[in-house]
Order: sequence, then structure tokens, then C-alpha cells
Amino acid sequence: MSFRGVFIAVFLGTAMIVAAFVVNSRRPAVEVARTTPAMVKATGRCAQCHEHETGAVVHEFEMSAHASAGLNCMDCHTPKEGQEVLPHQGFEIAKQVTSLNCSGCHKDQYDQYLRSRHAAPSWAAVTGAKDFTAEQIAFAEQHHPGWVDREPNALAILQGPASITKGCQKCHDIGKPNADGSIGSCTSCHARHVASVELARSPQTCGQCHMGPDHSQLEIYNESKHGVLFHAQRHDMNLGADPKTLTSKDMPVPTCSTCHMSGIGERLEPTHDVGERLSYFLFAEVSDRRDDFRKKQIEMKASCLECHTNNTISTFYREAESVLKSTNSLVKQAREVMEGLYAENLLTPAPFDEPIEFLYFDLWHYYGRTAKHGAFMGGADFVQWHGFYELVAKLAEINHHAAELRGEGKEDADSSDTATDAE
Repeated sequence: MSFRGVFIAVFLGTAMIVAAFVVNSRRPAVEVARTTPAMVKATGRCAQCHEHETGAVVHEFEMSAHASAGLNCMDCHTPKEGQEVLPHQGFEIAKQVTSLNCSGCHKDQYDQYLRSRHAAPSWAAVTGAKDFTAEQIAFAEQHHPGWVDREPNALAILQGPASITKGCQKCHDIGKPNADGSIGSCTSCHARHVASVELARSPQTCGQCHMGPDHSQLEIYNESKHGVLFHAQRHDMNLGADPKTLTSKDMPVPTCSTCHMSGIGERLEPTHDVGERLSYFLFAEVSDRRDDFRKKQIEMKASCLECHTNNTISTFYREAESVLKSTNSLVKQAREVMEGLYAENLLTPAPFDEPIEFLYFDLWHYYGRTAKHGAFMGGADFVQWHGFYELVAKLAEINHHAAELRGEGKEDADSSDTATDAE
């Protein structure tokens, strides 16, 4: 290259560098200064990158009430005490957003949730007490004696870690303890970035976990008149109404949250303790009344009163309680058979190592629960065909297997064979 060519190249290169410095010096300070959490919050820089990298996250947040209220990403992602910090593009965010972050603005809801079975009892139902601190166990045991300070689930252990990780814990992590000392994640019901009240009121949200043979609430709801009406009228309802002002005009047909959690009309305050209005332990082998039975039942009936008369509600409860008593009777019959077999050393003490133990588990855990839930949720088919029919069928199988274990009938058969041989 000639000297003239070299000179021109150096001149143009220098001119471009100088121009870049001049342009950069005229950019706003918020664009050129070192990134900080405050700057990210002020400029919305998260969206600038994430709308290209994880666009749905940004769009979901834009639909949320949080966005309408002027919140920014850092309001939720700023690390709290005890949270692991993640360096991110020159600043720091919480590696995991937990219920601790939400509780900063929603303390009452978090405190109500902590008292519920959705909190520590949910996680302990799979893994036992080993993941909780002594303080967490003591708190939960005040409200749910024996449901947190317990051993890991024997059936889950039998199924193995793959089933636990991909199955059990996907639902039960609603009550998983976090490293920051909090429990659970609000996103189990509200979703991570849309933080939706409407989503939490959808029966499909509860039905992510409350479905299937062990607690088929979603299927029962869909079969019930409530479910049929909801699916027909859903698009005319205001599912996103403020929980503090929700009325039957917003939701003339109830979903799970309406009866169990919502404050509706002037009779009920909203709650995140999903057991606050439950008067019986329907999930148990033999269902008993809960503490404060009367108070809990009055509160549940208050939601019924939005649509039904006292006489109708009383009749409904009387019939449902008769199903509960009949179910208890059948389960007790089966349990007496099992206890007799254990006492006679015809079964080992180890759980789930003999076929009849699975039969008994199916009887109460699947069909007993189904009959009771069907009765209290208006699912007639689940009371009878998926409930009582299976209960009596399984009871007959248990009695048959018990007779075999005791050798009953064998002597008669042997005698018959002897007589035949003699002939």
C-alpha cells in the first residue's frame, strides 16, 4: 500500500473512533453508566433483553396487575435476607424468587397460607420432617399435629426416586421449605410472571394436583352442576375481580376458590388457609370432625348462602354426612380385617409388601375419599359408581384374601378331594 493509502486509512480510522466517542458522550447517563438494580428498575432494562431471550416472560408480566400497579422486575427479584445471590449482567438478583419475596407486599396472605395444609404438611406428606427446621416443625404441628413431624411416605419410597421427583414433588412442592427460611412458592397457583388472581380462581389450576383417583376433585367438579354452569358461563364472569370486593355478580357460579378461599358478598373474608372452612377430615381413612367444626361449617355454608336457601343447604349437608358415616362404616370393616391379620402374624409389619395391603389402601385412599368428596361436592356418579361400588367390591376381595391367608375353606376342599379319591 502506498504512503497516501496508509495515511487515508489511519485518518478515517481515527475519525471513526473520535466520532464514536463524541456520540457516546452525548448518550443519557442511564444508558452508559454501570448497571445497578436501581437503574434496571428505572429503565426497564430487563425487558430490553428478555423480550428477545424469553419473550413470553415479558408479555405475561405486561398482562399482570403488578405491571398495572407500576412494579418492576427488581421489586420481586431483589435478593432478600438469606437468599442466594446470582450475579447477572453486572448486578445481582435473587437466584430463586420465593414466597419470602411475595410476603413483602402480601404478608397476610402468606401468614394464612403458612397455617394451611398447603404449606409444611404438603411437603412432609412425601419426604417427612427431615427438610424442615425445628422452628418450622413446631409451628406447623400447632395447626396440624402429626402431619409434619413424621416419617417419609412409605409408598413413595417403594415407587422410587424417579416417581418422587417427577411425580409426587411436582404437586407437593407447594409446601417445600426454601433456603431463606420461607415455605413454598405462590407461583404454584398464581403463575410466576402473570401473578394472576383469575388463574388462581380457575378450577383447572386446583385440578393440576386435585385430580385422579386419590382426590378426584376436578373430575367431581366438572360433573357437578357447579362445573357444568361454570364452563357454560365462564366468559361472562369477572374472574379477575378484586378478592376484597368480589360478589356473586362477578361470579354467579362458584369455583374451588369461591367456596374455600374467597371473600364473597358481605358474609366472608378472603383467606389463603384452604382448610379454614372444612369441617371434616375427608382425606382420612375414617373421617372425623375437625377442631372448630361448627365455626368452619358455618363459614362454608355462608358461601352457599350466596345462591341457596338454608333449607337446601341443610338437606345437602345432612345427605353428605350420611355418605361420610356409611363410608366410615365400610372402611372400619375392612380395617378390622386387616388388624386381625396383623395380630395373627399372617401379615408382616412392613407396609406395602403384600397384595392385600394394596387392596386396603385402594379401598380407603381412593374409593373412600371419592365417595366422600363426591357427596360434599355434588358429584353423584362419584358417590356411587366410583365410590360405594368400588368400596363394597374391594371389601369383598379383602375378605376373600383374608380367608385364604387363614386357610379357611382349604380343609373342606381337601376333604372333598379325599372323598373323590376314595370313590
